[in-house]
Amino acid sequence: MAQGNTHTRYGSVTRGFHWLTALLVMTLIPVGVIANDLPYDTSEQLARKAWLFSLHKTLGVSVFFVAIARILWAVTQAKPAPLHPTRKVETFLAETVHWLLYGSLVLTPLSGWLHHAATSGFAPIWWPLGQNLPLVPKSENVAALFGGAHWVFGRIMVVSILLHIAGAIKHQLIDRDATLRRMITGAPELGTLPPARHTAKPFVAALALWIVALGAGSAFGLYQPHTNPAQAAQLAEVKSDWTVEDGDITISVVQFGSEVEGGFTDWTADISFDPDITSGKSGNVEVVISIGSLTLGSVTDQAMGPDFFDANTFETATFKADIISIIDGYIAEGTLTIKDQSVPLEMPFHLSVNDTTAEMRGNVTLDRRNFGIGDNMTDDSSLGFAVDVSVNVTATRATE
Repeated sequence: MAQGNTHTRYGSVTRGFHWLTALLVMTLIPVGVIANDLPYDTSEQLARKAWLFSLHKTLGVSVFFVAIARILWAVTQAKPAPLHPTRKVETFLAETVHWLLYGSLVLTPLSGWLHHAATSGFAPIWWPLGQNLPLVPKSENVAALFGGAHWVFGRIMVVSILLHIAGAIKHQLIDRDATLRRMITGAPELGTLPPARHTAKPFVAALALWIVALGAGSAFGLYQPHTNPAQAAQLAEVKSDWTVEDGDITISVVQFGSEVEGGFTDWTADISFDPDITSGKSGNVEVVISIGSLTLGSVTDQAMGPDFFDANTFETATFKADIISIIDGYIAEGTLTIKDQSVPLEMPFHLSVNDTTAEMRGNVTLDRRNFGIGDNMTDDSSLGFAVDVSVNVTATRATE
């Protein structure tokens, strides 16, 4: 059995690549559709959904590498001539579909992989090489761009596959020629065929279709970050002895062994603090956080839902605390209220004061169960109970 192609036949390597690709693609497409439609209201449901998405992503990465290997092999081989070279329109359309299919087999998994690397969330790729990619930042804008491109390329791939299958059926049932047989078994030698004349026109046509499809995706807003499903609360301005000039409140939780990071973009802080007091109570603080301003990678929608923060019902969280000076730093000692659940909280923090500017860095670990967040997620391995909170603030003292 010849491994390489001839002018009339496909070799065993080309046929092997073809059917391996078909097996992978025809598996990952339904897996992705099923995973997308599954609910995730309990730990068991979430684990099942994540498992299927991990399978989909892993198969997708496999398709990417198989497609690259297939293309590299193809450029070294002769391309069997079409069986009906006089049917110029049919040949042109067939080659255009082949270009769409080859391109989609690379671009669809690549864009999905880039989306995966740019965001954080559940469903890791099953391999030991990590989940990130060089030069791909963790960015919701980048993730949205490649997520939209993945959707567009995926649809092109599905249409190309359907057209490819339709063409094969036509050749088998209507033309009754050896087109399908020479990809299955290699087919017998077909005698002399006219020399194949390949032009750039099918590639140009495929490229034009990709551009049109990507443009349509842009027109429909497919490359924009998803809007937070919860309406962010409009926080009232506060007059404070110390005005926050810059800062962030970030959170981190482990889901299926992977760290998911995010943060709140809208919050206020009313700070009263006397840096000259070096022991005991030296001030107080009240922080109000707009829950709807949270972004948490690919699980933002889930986090806003009624089983988690329930942002549409409980729009804000509040932390009221006394600032206590101790020997080696400070402690914010008070109460954190989320979803009407008030829990005592002590957060140690470091503070450096330079004239009228103060820089604060603090970290604390919360148990989400204390606030009724994710009560249906009872398995720590599915969604960690511990939530790490980091607060970084730069504030200036108001001048009288």
